[in-house]
Amino acid sequence: MKILIACGGTGGHINPALAIAGIIKSHVPDAEFLFVGTPNGMEAKLVPAAGYEMKFVQVAGFQRSLTFENIGKNIMAARYLMTAGSHAKAIVRDFRPDLAIGTGGYAAGPVIRAAQQLGIPTAIHEQNAYPGVTNKLLAKKARAVMMTFGAAKEYFPAEAKTVVTGLPVRGALTRCTREQARAKLNFRGKMTILSFGGSQGAKCLNDLMPDLMQWHLESDMDINHIHAYGKFGRETVPDELRKRGIADDSRMRVTEYIHDMDICLAAADLVISRAGASTLSELEAVGRASVLIPYPTAAENHQYHNAMVLGRAGAAIVIEQKDLTLDRLKEAVTELYQNPDKRIAMEQRAGALFAADTDERIWNVLSEILSPDKTEA
Repeated sequence: MKILIACGGTGGHINPALAIAGIIKSHVPDAEFLFVGTPNGMEAKLVPAAGYEMKFVQVAGFQRSLTFENIGKNIMAARYLMTAGSHAKAIVRDFRPDLAIGTGGYAAGPVIRAAQQLGIPTAIHEQNAYPGVTNKLLAKKARAVMMTFGAAKEYFPAEAKTVVTGLPVRGALTRCTREQARAKLNFRGKMTILSFGGSQGAKCLNDLMPDLMQWHLESDMDINHIHAYGKFGRETVPDELRKRGIADDSRMRVTEYIHDMDICLAAADLVISRAGASTLSELEAVGRASVLIPYPTAAENHQYHNAMVLGRAGAAIVIEQKDLTLDRLKEAVTELYQNPDKRIAMEQRAGALFAADTDERIWNVLSEILSPDKTEA
């Protein structure tokens, strides 16, 4: 069996693609995979590092803000667009897959479209509650549209074959209890807060976290705090904490990147973060209350739509970035610190949203597309 997977751009597209490949391999160990992405995206490193063959299509997105620099980028994107389709067709013809799967990113559009034009069965996975333009177009001819959130269904064409599968998450996330995780971190407080803005960091969080941490320490609340400031916070956050004399406090753990996210997420009572689909699926998997600040310039404002799935379910407090202040964060933290029953209810509502059988659902969808003689008996 040959499987082509098109993905790229961000971890939110790449990680589900790798997870889907793993699901297929668990059922068909000798399946052959080819990933297709862009040469300058994260996929160029992450996919080969996971042991998969990779080919590239040169394609880029158009910039909405028409600065002088962005005009140049748009000209280049237009040039790429003229050749991406023929290049994608050549890759598909050469590999001759039994199934082509798209999980989003710039390369997914031309590659999955080429597969459809060549009569190859296709499936797509939409991570967000509000689908991107490309996936909405590809959905018309896809054999299956797998969705993380049921709320995405209303945005797809009526003829699209949609099914809620959930988003695959790391299995390690569910293997550690809160008590075990806190013991590993040497935390003993009544509440543990985990805040992060992704590998790059979120400036709005980095600007407020030193103030919030100082407030924890000066108040009578017994709070531990883990914060990841990301690439863009390395020049500001550590210095600011040192200036305040709180950098080495045992109740604070501040780092550029969290390498033991499974432990930190298990230890947390409250998570403060952006609202990427992978993050939200992990919050659901472990059942954690959250304060979500959607990234306001994400395509189609999809992070807001993602966040509101948890917000409407009573599993999260959603604060738009334009409304985010230190006082608003203090209010949310105080409310959940003083009302543990409310926090526990939010945890239960988050957990109720999680599709625990996601891997099985995805395999059922894909095995129905593949001919019976190519799948496991």
